[in-house]
Amino acid sequence: MPTRSRGARRCLLVLALAGLLVAACGSAGPEPGASADDAPQALTGEPSGTLRLGYFPNVTHAPAIVGVEDGWFAAALGAGVDLKTSTFNSGTEAIEALFSGAVDAAFVGPNPAINGFAQSEGEALRIVAGTTSGGAALVVRDGIEAPADLIGTTLATPGLGNTQDVALRSWLAGQGLDATAEGGGDVSVRPQENADTLTAFVDGTIDGAWVPEPWATRLVLDGGGHVLVDEATLWEDGRFVTTHLVVATSYLEKRPAVVRALIAGLLDSIDAVNADPAAAQAATNDGIEAISGKRLADATLAGAWANLTFTPDPIPASLAGSKEHAVAIDLLEPVDLTGIYDLALLNQELADRGRPPVAGLGA
Repeated sequence: MPTRSRGARRCLLVLALAGLLVAACGSAGPEPGASADDAPQALTGEPSGTLRLGYFPNVTHAPAIVGVEDGWFAAALGAGVDLKTSTFNSGTEAIEALFSGAVDAAFVGPNPAINGFAQSEGEALRIVAGTTSGGAALVVRDGIEAPADLIGTTLATPGLGNTQDVALRSWLAGQGLDATAEGGGDVSVRPQENADTLTAFVDGTIDGAWVPEPWATRLVLDGGGHVLVDEATLWEDGRFVTTHLVVATSYLEKRPAVVRALIAGLLDSIDAVNADPAAAQAATNDGIEAISGKRLADATLAGAWANLTFTPDPIPASLAGSKEHAVAIDLLEPVDLTGIYDLALLNQELADRGRPPVAGLGA
């Protein structure tokens, strides 16, 4: 196993919201993923140059964290690639960084990827591999046992239009309950930071939340809540994409050998995570602590881990479902996702390892 290396390699990018899309797609700004040493490179060439990679200090990004912490990415990329990492607290931040050229690739959830693809008219990014499936739930206080009990309550999500926000609003609509973007309706939905959600749940100012792991487990263990809806029960075979790897289209076109090496490192990391969950949990917690200054309680990490599946399959059917949900609740204009996946490099790497290919949309 590669030697673990943890140093001062992370910085949190604070990006202005205004003008980023223009900078990304217009002639006056940097091309997504562009860097000074970018030049077309054949896939057969040795990986070289710089790769700027973004990810979250979250258990749902465990293969990314382990890939950095235990050196899987560095080993696969080789000495010719300078790996620079940045961490983010939301998919919106990560996609903004991809648009501005601050990162070349990032681990994000489905809805940020969809939004970025739609906003750039299908130009800015491609999904090149899956990472994590599962790990989201609606956790509520005592006394709420059925959808009808939610009338008049306040529920939180991580952010307006984010993956869990769309899931909650779509599920509420399916139960005949209205929740407006402004916080009105039968159920008031309050987008806020996950840490604030836990505090608000404990002090009783909200009645529940639809959140990803480890926050769902924390609301149960630390907040005394119970799971009303496990999102896995809403998807075929219980599989839905939580995290996948996206790459700036321009970077993918110019440096396919680097992207394939990154994918190889991701496969190595996923294999390590699945082969030794205890060691992977420790490495993930080390990474979270190094970034945030705080460790997860062992019980929280173990509880969250049990609800997650780590896989390179991007589970495209669930991405299409998330898009339809967002459109149906008026949080997204209709968008054609054709071209959002480029799985050729992943499938080449899988074939070299004697594994079956994964499919994109419409397959």
